[in-house]
Parts: sequence; C-alpha cells; structure tokens
Amino acid sequence: MTKQEALYNYILRIADNNMLLGQRLSELCGHGPFLEQDIATSNIALDLIGQSNALYTYAAQVEGKGRTEDDLAFLRTEREFYNTLLVEQPNIDFAHVMVRQFFVDAFNLYFFQELAASKDITIAAIAAKSNKEISYHIRHSSSWIERLGDGTKESNTRTQNAINALYRFTGELFEMNAIDELLIKEGVAVNLMGFKSKWDNLVKETFVKSNLTLPENTFMQRGGKEGKHSEYMGHILAEMQYLQRSFPGAKW
Repeated sequence: MTKQEALYNYILRIADNNMLLGQRLSELCGHGPFLEQDIATSNIALDLIGQSNALYTYAAQVEGKGRTEDDLAFLRTEREFYNTLLVEQPNIDFAHVMVRQFFVDAFNLYFFQELAASKDITIAAIAAKSNKEISYHIRHSSSWIERLGDGTKESNTRTQNAINALYRFTGELFEMNAIDELLIKEGVAVNLMGFKSKWDNLVKETFVKSNLTLPENTFMQRGGKEGKHSEYMGHILAEMQYLQRSFPGAKW
C-alpha cells in the first residue's frame, strides 16, 4: 500500500463516520421532543455533514481520479464505506440517539484535537475548524446524558438500555491497522490508543454522575472499518443516495 492510498482510506474513514452520523441525526429533523432540541439536532447534523464535505473534497484530490465529494458520498457501495458500526445504528428512541452521540462526541473531542497537529496541513486545518463545533456537541450530549440518567425512572431505564445496546460498538472507535501505522510514522495520523484512557474516564465519570453504569465483559463488535457493516447500513444508504442515483449530477 502506498502512502497516497493509505491517506485516501484514512480520510474516507473520518468522513464516512461524520457523514453517516449526520445522516442518522437528519432523520430526526422535525421530530424533536421540543423546538429547541429539534433545531439543535439539525444543527449538529449539519456540522457533521459539513465536516464530511470538506474531508470528501480532500479525499477526492488525494485519490486523483477525477471523482468529486458527491461521487464519494453518494455513489459508493456499502462495502466501500469505512465508518464504524456505531454511527450507523438506528434511532431507536431519544436515549439511543443521545448515548450514541455522546460516545462519538467524547471520541471526537480528543481525536480532532490530536488531528489538528497532523503534518498534513489540509487535515490539520479541517480538524482545527471542527474543534469548536465538537466542543458544543459534547456539551450538548453529555448534558442530556445527565438529565436522562438522573431524571425519572423511565428515562434512566431507557438510557441504561441504550448504553447496554451500544457500548459493544465503541471498541472499534480505537481499532487501528496498517494504514494507521504507516501514517502515524509520517506524522499524519493519530495514535488512537494515546487518548483511550481519557475517553474511558470521561465516559465513566459522566455515567457515574448520571446514575448510569457501563456493562462489564462486553464483546466488542467490529468490521465497519473494513467495509463489513450491520444490517442497517444498506437501508440508510438507500435513503441517503436516492436523490443522486435518481438524478445523476445533482450538487450539494
């Protein structure tokens, strides 16, 4: 694998994570429990999709085959996406939405801080620009975790159920392979294990404050970073790519 191929795949992974999570959140537009939350969810979705747009644009430049950000987002097949399994999980209820968001926001908080120091100046610039948005995202999701966990018996039970269902997908967030090893040596990629303990502490401290617990001895699911996805991936792509496949050439 060449450095160019590794860099292309690495950028796609980050972009795909943001794109799929943004798509999941955008499904909730107009369905928020109240107006302010509806607007907040839509704004976070737009932030994530905007970040993925910038990353897809750069990935297309690195690939050098004349494809555009639209081609990468809307004309790749399921096996060509490298997002983690966590971000493609469905919106079961509001607790699932917030727990999934909190797990990802806590990861992005440290990941994008480290990525802003990348020797690749384009990646560093995108990460630096994204950090302000991510700081808002983590405040929003962590505050909801506390409100739901420390709220009623019903909200606590639903949130704990969401944690029990989604925690098994968090191990993949920190999974690394030959692509990471090659780009870490070049000073481009982030060593994910370098901030794993910070992520663990933030998640545990937030759950303890919220009367919630992490499940023990959890088997961690994997495969998304290799293009092996859950049963939900095909459905979300069918909806996300419908317009571009029905009207080829449509622009963002």
